[in-house]
Amino acid sequence: MGSPYRRRARLLVAVTAVVTGAAAAVLVAAGAQAAAPGCRVDYRVTNQWQGGFGADVTVTNLGDPLTGWRLTWSYAAGQQVGQAWNATVTQSGSQVSAVNVGYNGALATGGSASFGFNASWAGSNPVPASFAVNGTTCTGGVAPTTPPTT
Repeated sequence: MGSPYRRRARLLVAVTAVVTGAAAAVLVAAGAQAAAPGCRVDYRVTNQWQGGFGADVTVTNLGDPLTGWRLTWSYAAGQQVGQAWNATVTQSGSQVSAVNVGYNGALATGGSASFGFNASWAGSNPVPASFAVNGTTCTGGVAPTTPPTT
């Protein structure tokens, strides 16, 4: 069966492994919950002509550092994005999505990235009502985080 010392040593190793694994899981969960998202978007129509316009957009990260970003918004008056630069912009119906390109994806806290595009419009060209970065609505501040429960 083995000596009592050997059994105690095995038990101690097993208990240490379980406790270490549980502690690591708590730290990972706490880190994920503690991430503070926040952003600001500056959307500016740079020029406008009958049936078209150009826009510049600046995304500023106010929360924890990002390794990549996806900005989303909706158009209310049927605007259609055409060519874009410094982001990959796609549109489905009124929903628009701009994704970073390789050189501007990392955004430190307080960091920003800018991109531009040309688009078409008919009738009116209102500015989008809201924007979201990686699913977090941009309010110009940092969203409060919920502390982990114990």
